[in-house]
Amino acid sequence: MRSAVGQRGEPHPRPPYPAQCGLWGKPTLLNNVETYANVPVIIREGPAWFASLGTENSRGTKVFSLAGKIMNTGLIDVPMGTTLRTIIFDIGGGIPGGRQFKAVQTGGPSGGCIPERYLDTPIDYESLKQLGSMMGSGGMIVLDETDCIVDIAKFYLQFSLDESCGQCTPCRVGTKRMLEILERITEGKGEMDDLDELEELSREVMDASLCGLGQTAPNPVLSTLKYFRDEYEAHIRDKRCPAGVCRALLDYVLDEEKCIACGLCARECVAEAIIGEKKGQPYFIDRQKCLKCGACLARCPQAAIYTA
Repeated sequence: MRSAVGQRGEPHPRPPYPAQCGLWGKPTLLNNVETYANVPVIIREGPAWFASLGTENSRGTKVFSLAGKIMNTGLIDVPMGTTLRTIIFDIGGGIPGGRQFKAVQTGGPSGGCIPERYLDTPIDYESLKQLGSMMGSGGMIVLDETDCIVDIAKFYLQFSLDESCGQCTPCRVGTKRMLEILERITEGKGEMDDLDELEELSREVMDASLCGLGQTAPNPVLSTLKYFRDEYEAHIRDKRCPAGVCRALLDYVLDEEKCIACGLCARECVAEAIIGEKKGQPYFIDRQKCLKCGACLARCPQAAIYTA
């Protein structure tokens, strides 16, 4: 073989060990920490014991990181095939504050969102893939009714865009175009044709990207379009965010019956959009001036201001 040549033409010195080797020329294992954690118990209990756990195609146990809108957060280790319902409601303790479960996002930023109707699905590699998600890093983010699905898809797509190495055009440019569409939708500027374009772009990015990052980046978008398309349509047709998250689609309303004309909301409003006289008639909000910053809502002592 020819020697590698440096910038000045001199051959680079060869390492004192073969080119294909581990760290410092020593045998090296590169594995997930979870894999190493499984080794001692398999040695102690035997491979047959480990293989007896889980499902036919996904043996053993799996560590999940349970987070989000859930009572009990943390790491859990459960047999493959455990249902989402068992994990979220029996182990996780359910949704705090009496709110409703909306979805669970699995597999890290490149995973998909799984709706309530699939809570009894036994979790393994195959079932998650069929639902449009993945096992990935073992993350489980629980979402409730206060989470906006479109905003969630935008958040995870932004992560993938930031992490893209930029080598291939489908990932570098495709995810950027997808994000622009999602931003338009959450700003109330979306059109129904955007949904078809978003789905088409997602398929192209998945099929043409060179590595796993680009190939899985559209998962949050495709899964939410599949299971929560009505929420996308509400943002576009009704110019409304059902979860009350997307600021551009919120209207701040002042309930005159609750207003005590204390003037605290008007004092907080930098846009001077709240009009009235202290201790006089109830105040009202000029929607043309309102910046939708939420400062008035947080300041009102009577909860007379709400979003609609």
